[in-house]
Amino acid sequence: MEEDHWKALRNYTHARIAMGRAGNALPTSEVLNLRMAHALARDAVQAEMDFVMLSEKLITLGLNVQTVKSLATDRVDYIRNPNKGRLLDETSRLKLETLQTEKIDLCIIFADGLSADAVNFHALPLIEILLKELSFWSIAPLVLATQGRVGLSDPIGEALKARISLILLGERPGLSAPTSLGAYITYQPKSGNTDEKRNCVSNIQPAGLSYEAAVAKISYLLHEMRSKQLSGIHLKDNQQNNLL
Repeated sequence: MEEDHWKALRNYTHARIAMGRAGNALPTSEVLNLRMAHALARDAVQAEMDFVMLSEKLITLGLNVQTVKSLATDRVDYIRNPNKGRLLDETSRLKLETLQTEKIDLCIIFADGLSADAVNFHALPLIEILLKELSFWSIAPLVLATQGRVGLSDPIGEALKARISLILLGERPGLSAPTSLGAYITYQPKSGNTDEKRNCVSNIQPAGLSYEAAVAKISYLLHEMRSKQLSGIHLKDNQQNNLL
């Protein structure tokens, strides 16, 4: 049997390569693996944030935890009407506005996004490390948001009078990464912002970007934003140059 020289590359990537073949088709085992990956990705979209577990552990870290929701009424509404996931429910907005009367450095948000288990699995260990890097920052109450998309960080940050918003949420699940966490950071969050205002750190998970590496990148971006008072396409990532 001829040796498959591609097979060794599977040690370096989660991409589906060197799967072999059975005649003109994939081997049965690979077909079953693909179906399982597809099922996990579909399930990830329907997963729910564990508000009780997250709240309890965040409180033990000394954080004030608040819950809010977007205008999406349920998961079906969230998927069918993406813009509703970017808009804050009015009752939630009023609640947040009463919490913060003066400008504050940072608000941190956990949102389900398209894979709530990404938050359930990865957000807590990430935030524990990150908080150690932000000891001299003023931080608003941490917000747990349901049916939330990236843009929800704008009205939340605006309501909390935060100079910078950081939202951690589940990224769109792929066939090799159903629980990948994304971090999106915006200087001067406000309703009407568009995505060029944001910086993103993606694929945060043990099989992707480690918690430590993600925190280093997020911390760098946060400090640059506060110093230079900008974010998104106007903020150049020179972290690697600074390490040389």
